[in-house]
Amino acid sequence: MIRSMTGFARREDSTDDGLLVWELRSVNHRFSEVSPRLPEELRSLEPVVRECIGKRIKRGKLDATLRFKPVPQADQPLEIDRELATRLSRASREIDGLLYNAAPVDSFDVLRWPGVLVTPAQDFARIGEAALALLDATLGELMSNREREGEQLKLVIEQRCAAMETQVTEVRKRLPEVLQAVRERLQARLSELAGELDNDRVEQEIALLANKADVDEELDRLTTHIAEVRRVLVQGEPVGRRLDFLMQELNREANTLGAKSVDAGLTRASVELKVLIEQIREQVQNIE
Repeated sequence: MIRSMTGFARREDSTDDGLLVWELRSVNHRFSEVSPRLPEELRSLEPVVRECIGKRIKRGKLDATLRFKPVPQADQPLEIDRELATRLSRASREIDGLLYNAAPVDSFDVLRWPGVLVTPAQDFARIGEAALALLDATLGELMSNREREGEQLKLVIEQRCAAMETQVTEVRKRLPEVLQAVRERLQARLSELAGELDNDRVEQEIALLANKADVDEELDRLTTHIAEVRRVLVQGEPVGRRLDFLMQELNREANTLGAKSVDAGLTRASVELKVLIEQIREQVQNIE
């Protein structure tokens, strides 16, 4: 199954303790990199979160953000940290004495100070379990999105492979004609030097040039590499790096084909092959 490295998934769950929301964003990256962003009270989950993601994401940079909004306790009696409120009040009066025309501080200002209003203790172990269960579901959605995009990339690559095969087939058909034309041109040129070269030397020069212009081996390797790309595309594991290597091999053969070309048609085929290979390589950069 081909998977893209880019994707997004968001899921939320309303629990008795509050609202949990996971957002997962993944982008292209040479290796696997996970960046969790968790609320302070759930920071202890980070190693487990990394492990859960690492089991399913083998390549790509993934930002994992968890938000938690506690349920307001409407019937919960308000408790005040009297000691903290007293210290704040004393500090406020002391500062008032230092300032000119200080603005008065009312009770609501004090209540807004962190820790003055005591919040009821929450079972963060239970909240953590719910967060991990929601993460698993969100990862499933992300993987489905990446797989759908990967299938589209696979279609594009297969189309380019078919186009490359067409180019290779056309070159094979024209190769005998091209080699014969090379032979005839060389014979005509050497005939002008007939008085200076013996027949054996003429035949030797023709054989050397024909051998240099023969690209059968390059065509065979191109065919083999294209077949390997198709084989890799149906594997059930991350294949991005393998495909990237195959693009390098294909490009090498296409370059050699162009370097050995003695015909404008073969040169055009080499250029077209390199264009198709580059188009595949651009898509491969998105594959896990």
